[in-house]
Amino acid sequence: MTLKKRYSFLMTFAFSLFTWAQEGIPVYFDYLSDNYYLVHPSMAGIGEGGKVRLTARKQWFDIDDAPNLQTLNAHYRVGDRSGIGAILFNDANGYHSQSGLKLTYAHHLRLGGEIRSLNQLSFGLSTTILQSSLDESEFRSVTPDPALVGSKISDAYFNIDLGMSYNFLEFYAHATVLNALSSKRNIYYKDRTDNPNIGIFDNLRRYLFSVGYVFGRDDWQFEPSTLFQMTDFTQEKTIDINAKVYRNMDFGTVWGGVSYRRSFDGAQYATGTTFGQQRLQLITPIVGLNYKNFMVSYNYSYQMGDIRFDNGGFHQITLGFDFLQSEKRYDCKCPAVNY
Repeated sequence: MTLKKRYSFLMTFAFSLFTWAQEGIPVYFDYLSDNYYLVHPSMAGIGEGGKVRLTARKQWFDIDDAPNLQTLNAHYRVGDRSGIGAILFNDANGYHSQSGLKLTYAHHLRLGGEIRSLNQLSFGLSTTILQSSLDESEFRSVTPDPALVGSKISDAYFNIDLGMSYNFLEFYAHATVLNALSSKRNIYYKDRTDNPNIGIFDNLRRYLFSVGYVFGRDDWQFEPSTLFQMTDFTQEKTIDINAKVYRNMDFGTVWGGVSYRRSFDGAQYATGTTFGQQRLQLITPIVGLNYKNFMVSYNYSYQMGDIRFDNGGFHQITLGFDFLQSEKRYDCKCPAVNY
């Protein structure tokens, strides 16, 4: 195994421990590019007509088998009270990969008030079919390891996501439970039930909470928001603090912003004779353009801290298309500035 592959193996092992609780689509920062449906099923069909979003994310361009993610999603408003959506995704990280399909139904309830003023409670349900794979064909050990099969193994899983959203004029709040059902990841103990050292767990739940507000209704808008997420099994918690600015132009809307992600818990590390603790910290600037029915955005995440695997950052690009758009029904910058 080359030096690069050894590094890849070590990082794959470290990330696989983290992603045991990250079954499905990892929560990065693409939700900030008019793409909240990617993380909250209750946002399916939240606005007029339909939307399509294609994203691609790549980490560490100079590292073989570095983490990468691709998603394609579409959602559409059906009548006054319903929304449907679908998400295709592929997530690869070293020797581990997963791909899947989410199908979503959302129900939107109007809570009264003026017909041109948004006051809506939404509920969403997504079903997930996922294929997870672990390629151990390149793993080598002088001493036989009962935890290794030595070949590529895969298994399929089923789960559901549940979400709820509340939109009142320019204010919004979302709450989502990802992987709500118990689901054992058999690839990590497939045909190894006689080995007591192989741990088994089936709790892959994650909780997401978002809140934000849009200020300004003329040529400029300012949108602060935050997203909190917690992994049930490990009790890991992170928070995103976001700020975006929009400028309306003759040809469309130009916008940009920045996100700061910080974990509540840190990891210990040793430097010589001393020990330190470092928390996950990511700074992510994002820029975007809406032109007619098209949207494009780019974000770059930089990891802060003394201990990093690579000096490079994480690149993500999003392409979007809005279709069957009718006259805007609300007299506000809602349910999002881009809608």
